[in-house]
Amino acid sequence: MHPAFSVVFFTTATGAGYGLLALLGVLAGLGFVPPDFWLGAIGMGLALGLISAGLLSSAGHLGRPERAWRAFSQWRSSWLSREGVASVATFVPAGLFAIGWVVLGRTEGWVAVAGVLAAVGAVATVCTTGMIYASLKPIAQWHSRFTLPGYLIFSAMSGSVLLNALLHGFAIGSTVLLAGCMLLTLLGWGWKVATWRYNDRLEIPTNANTATGLAGGTVRSLEWPHTEENYLLKEMGFRVARKHKARLRQITQVLAFASPVLLLVAVLALPWPYAAVLSTLAATVQFAGMLVERWLFFAEAKHTVTLYYGR
Repeated sequence: MHPAFSVVFFTTATGAGYGLLALLGVLAGLGFVPPDFWLGAIGMGLALGLISAGLLSSAGHLGRPERAWRAFSQWRSSWLSREGVASVATFVPAGLFAIGWVVLGRTEGWVAVAGVLAAVGAVATVCTTGMIYASLKPIAQWHSRFTLPGYLIFSAMSGSVLLNALLHGFAIGSTVLLAGCMLLTLLGWGWKVATWRYNDRLEIPTNANTATGLAGGTVRSLEWPHTEENYLLKEMGFRVARKHKARLRQITQVLAFASPVLLLVAVLALPWPYAAVLSTLAATVQFAGMLVERWLFFAEAKHTVTLYYGR
């Protein structure tokens, strides 16, 4: 698949934003995060800002962005439509939670309920996003058991690292949260490596014979269905060189997983404000690494339609 930056940024930003929103909604509601005005304003602003920026960027990949509202009508059959409905619905409890925390200065009572509902909505939206890709049978690299859990793991991972940076910025960092960030990052690393190994060994069950329905012998194309590049080849037939793929995988592992873990380990041994600086750097580096990981997620996917072009 062609890795358009708008979709790459969308999946990265919304994953981190929803992860942060879910953690804030649960932890603040349970009293583990103090109802400080600036902490709430910056935390909720960052979470909702990432979500909004990601959703707006996704519209840039549409041929007719002004018709994006029509996608909401197909929620009975389309995971894309369900994602839109879930994302909009999540803004309601998230907005109430932000008002209660920032304006009223409280995170208990009905505000805590709104926070939990916002967390549920965030998890549901990430699930619908993952299912958009996991449900596509023509793309074997996505239609696997690794896709949906990967979306949830990466969202929790990036959201927790962002929350850790936020709390350390206010000198209220938690060792338990820090340990959770490292464990989630290591889990994400292992899951990504396992996904790559699965995809590299993947045997596509479809070939030119089964795709065309012509049994017997070997089917080959004498010439392409089109005389020049078209939408199908640009969007569905993108190919990344093997050496570039290997290098980008290394960059992903260094930026998204290894570097954040090392920086978070250093945070354990350093006092504030050095811990705050390293925590912020870990979140920034990990976000950059996840942009590379998302690019590879799209670039390495191969659509069955490319069989008609001899690929």
